Amino acid sequence: MKLSQRVTNLEPSVTLAATAKAKELKAKGLDVISLTVGEPDFTTPENIEQAAIDGIKSGKVSFYTASGGTPELKSAIVDFTKENYDLTVEPQNIIVTSGAKFALYTLFQTILDAGDEVIIPVPYWVSYGEQVKLAQGNPVFIHGDQANDYKITVEHLEDVRTEKTKAIIISSPSNPTGMIYSEDELRALGEWAIRHELLIVSDDIYDHLVYNGNEAAHLASLSDEIFQHTVIINGVSKTYSMTGWRIGYAIGSAEIISGMTAIASQSTSNPTAVSQIAAVEALTGEQETAEKMRQAFEERLNTIYPKVADLPGFKLTKPQGAFYLFPNIKEAMEMGGYDNVTTWVNDLLEQEQVALVTGEGFGSPDSVRMSYSASMEELEEAVVRIRRFIENSKK
Repeated sequence: MKLSQRVTNLEPSVTLAATAKAKELKAKGLDVISLTVGEPDFTTPENIEQAAIDGIKSGKVSFYTASGGTPELKSAIVDFTKENYDLTVEPQNIIVTSGAKFALYTLFQTILDAGDEVIIPVPYWVSYGEQVKLAQGNPVFIHGDQANDYKITVEHLEDVRTEKTKAIIISSPSNPTGMIYSEDELRALGEWAIRHELLIVSDDIYDHLVYNGNEAAHLASLSDEIFQHTVIINGVSKTYSMTGWRIGYAIGSAEIISGMTAIASQSTSNPTAVSQIAAVEALTGEQETAEKMRQAFEERLNTIYPKVADLPGFKLTKPQGAFYLFPNIKEAMEMGGYDNVTTWVNDLLEQEQVALVTGEGFGSPDSVRMSYSASMEELEEAVVRIRRFIENSKK
């Protein structure tokens, strides 16, 4: 059977591949330290788990729910959005999906026709471009200045805007850099989108994971007109350590949300019922446990950042949010005679059993992504092993 072109042209997720490889080696008994995974290392807070257990015992999870999410969860998202974004939205502005990744997928399927262009800043999350291509769109990648933490400006956008441009993706805090756009920077991007009647996809999945007094401004909150040109993507996975529960959501115009819901109804039918009950508790229940997890990430960042920045040949700006470091390792590669970051990453794994993610999957072939959602002991040992690898590979 010949497979479709959309499948044969699809690039596998480098993050999932790296995580799978690390797990495979661990299963063989190797002492692998994996800094690949994009998820918290904490278990889901107990109150959320208990809400799910109670839902199961009540019999409420035995049946289909509405394709776009239960009324209870949509109501919780309405209240959560009002409190955190100072935005008043209605249930018809919300779709609940099987993870935030599927919210993005259904959005691109809803808004893109063949040949439509979506502008994607580099470095980018690995699935953005592939999801655009699956919707027959064309990803247009633009490079922000490293001196400006890779953040893009209106000038960058104007350089690539065409009559086929349909949307732009903004992620703040960013995966993989952890950098945050200021309110003024976001306002400039929003007003540019308004002028050109374009949509901004605001990926806010890390908006609660910010550190050291920084705050993540919300693009959609800046004005009613900007909100009308924005679709918010969010979920419970990162903030509440619920990656396995697969609950994300999108907030946007009723027209776009209706289209997304129609696609969801013909694909997944509905998000998992028990996970939606758990998500209601996540958004409406106690927030102290989530705050303790955020504080733990902040402590890890402040401890491990200077150690990584001090590695030979590593160049790194301190992140403001998310839970990744994204160092430029071009000089470290050159020290060892490497001209390919993926080969460097593979050799590090083979020789020192430290698993990182190659920057090639993020559009940055001189960088690697390191997650600090691991124990402090593992993080510190990983730095020791990476330093040893660099020293041993010097030509």
